[in-house]
Amino acid sequence: MTFSFKRYLSALLFMPICSHHVLAEEADTLNLAPVQISDDASADPLHLDQPNATGSRLGLSARETPATVEVKTQADMQRKGLRTTKEAFADINGATVGNVPGNPAVLSMRGFTGNAVNVLQDGVRVASSTFTTRDVDTWNYERIEVLKGPSSVLYGEGALGGAVNMITRKASLDGQQLDGMLSYGSFATRRSAIGVNQPLSDSVAVRADLAYSQSDSLYDVEDQDTRSFGLTSSLLFKPNDDLSMLVAFDHFYDKYASTYQGAPLVAASAASNPSSIVDNPYGLVVDRSARRTNYNPDGASSGARSNMLRWTTDLRLNDDWTLNNLFSYYEARRTFFLSGEQNYNRSTGRLDRTVQRISHDHQFWSERLSLANDTFIGGHRNRFTLGGEYSYTDFSNPRQNGTLSSVDPLAPDVGSMPGSAAANWPGSGKNLVYQSNVENFALFSEDAFNLSDDWLLVGGLRYERIDLRRTIDDLNLGTEQKSHPTYEPFSWRLGTVYELTPEVQLYGQYSTAVTPVSSLLTISTANGAFDLSKGRSVEVGFKASLFDGTTSVLGSLYWIELDDILTRDPNDSTLTVQGGTQVSKGMELSLASQLTRQLRADLGLALVDARYTELREAGGADRAGNHPVNVPHTTASAGLTYTFDRLPVSIGASLKHASGFYTDTANTYFVKGHTLLDASLAYELKNATVTLRGRNLTNRFYGEYSGYSSTQVYIGAPRSAELGVTFRF
Repeated sequence: MTFSFKRYLSALLFMPICSHHVLAEEADTLNLAPVQISDDASADPLHLDQPNATGSRLGLSARETPATVEVKTQADMQRKGLRTTKEAFADINGATVGNVPGNPAVLSMRGFTGNAVNVLQDGVRVASSTFTTRDVDTWNYERIEVLKGPSSVLYGEGALGGAVNMITRKASLDGQQLDGMLSYGSFATRRSAIGVNQPLSDSVAVRADLAYSQSDSLYDVEDQDTRSFGLTSSLLFKPNDDLSMLVAFDHFYDKYASTYQGAPLVAASAASNPSSIVDNPYGLVVDRSARRTNYNPDGASSGARSNMLRWTTDLRLNDDWTLNNLFSYYEARRTFFLSGEQNYNRSTGRLDRTVQRISHDHQFWSERLSLANDTFIGGHRNRFTLGGEYSYTDFSNPRQNGTLSSVDPLAPDVGSMPGSAAANWPGSGKNLVYQSNVENFALFSEDAFNLSDDWLLVGGLRYERIDLRRTIDDLNLGTEQKSHPTYEPFSWRLGTVYELTPEVQLYGQYSTAVTPVSSLLTISTANGAFDLSKGRSVEVGFKASLFDGTTSVLGSLYWIELDDILTRDPNDSTLTVQGGTQVSKGMELSLASQLTRQLRADLGLALVDARYTELREAGGADRAGNHPVNVPHTTASAGLTYTFDRLPVSIGASLKHASGFYTDTANTYFVKGHTLLDASLAYELKNATVTLRGRNLTNRFYGEYSGYSSTQVYIGAPRSAELGVTFRF
């Protein structure tokens, strides 16, 4: 195709104009048929041999990385019917996910939750995952890469339980492509998406992807209309093999007409249809009859709108040296106008409700420059990178908190959401404005040295200086607090991979991480005076490809300890000090196998024993030996997909199991475990695949996560069905 300046200029104009109206995503070539398995997938079903951008900056494959790396491609997500961020995260082996309104798709991994797990967009960490992660459509992502365990050496503070990298689709020079998707399902859930990749010349290509979804409620809850949009677009300029430049722009939007806070526990005598899914010594139950009830006031809502610009340059200086530069700019506006807690009052038989008006005005930019070398030292291959990174965050956070009138659990008169004026704010409410500015400077280095053809040594170092300037204005009292804490964490890792055979590798690693005692952007003045909590981990495991590469297996054992978490002084329980400790021990096993040309199997098993070895709370209560909240001991999954030999038809079924978990550190409220059954039937056409999918086919009533209060339990979605079509030209 010859280059046309007019077409090139039109494409440049098209991207920013569409960003105000539609949602899309950058993508590479892929087979969208949810049941068709390509030759590459059957030869490497867990993607062990593909270059991985998340486990290292050295271009190592998952097989070469001395840690557990899990990859989900767009084809994997479509085959399994993973529609949203939350569903994709829940498919990570060993992970559990909740949809808490203040932090949608909040993730728990290896015994650690929330801001102890980093979520990245194309390798960029904007802030704590509890601020930036949204439950958006998976269509926007080419793949999701997961690095398990401490990874502060790569991504800075917060990466203790692991890091999840959401990699958007990208423009490609491989040819013109058009793909899309339409679906309709239970609870009036509609999804639609389309993506176009267009080379403009031998060296320039553009891509834009649009996705839209809407539902009355993904949980089948009253008054919870949900919408999300996403646009991802990119321009690739690659004049030769030595230079590549990619400019990408993403726009995401989501809004909940109201939010789901979970089902409140009530006295069994007050429930018209009491369930037995929660054990506790107080006789409280989840009432099945209130399963769909929304206790938020009229006018409650939450949502987010964000834009992100990235400019990536890769320059090969010579045969050994390459230069990489990544500039990122991000802005977001988030709102949370809702009743956060709805707690049963035994003396009145009613639900006492809190109310919040919270907004985020968030701006962030970063510049990362690194130099990489790939050469031989004394006949041994050595891969090395050295770089620096600077980022700046401006975060404004008005917060109003108060109380609403209590309501009858069975016949609630929810009332209306109060306005923002101080005179309208109910109860003894607070009216605060947090203003945070964070400067972060980091130096990092990694090295992978082949001691022999079979033995690889991998190490990394990272130094950070974090300057936080915080102002808290109390608009009710007319007071102002200022603080300026500075943190200088140092993280490192050292690991090795030994190749028993070309198909089987053993690995081991020691790594460290740091995490703040609470999210840096909203940390209180008192907590800002504490140092970062420090984590360390040991992991050993194996990676194997068996039966001519048609079967992939990952196995790992790990131990993680987090020190210096906040606790109460054992000699004076009114004083908060650092000194608490949490330890997490576990194992994970993943297997994917193309058993025959027609039959594929996927298996996952994770066991974790996470406990506080030292923790005291208000009043001197000793929590040593207790489990952290929202961490089940066992998660497991099993799936089979069968493609008929003489019919363009595939059938699939999967089981997912999670054991019970606690909703409080006192371990008094225990939510029982559950097992879910999903199934699918797909029909293959020339350029399209039609899929009928059923979820939670046994209509299991179960709790999946806890909310802001230990007596609120998120009930999983009931039985549902979906009919969809994907197409590609």
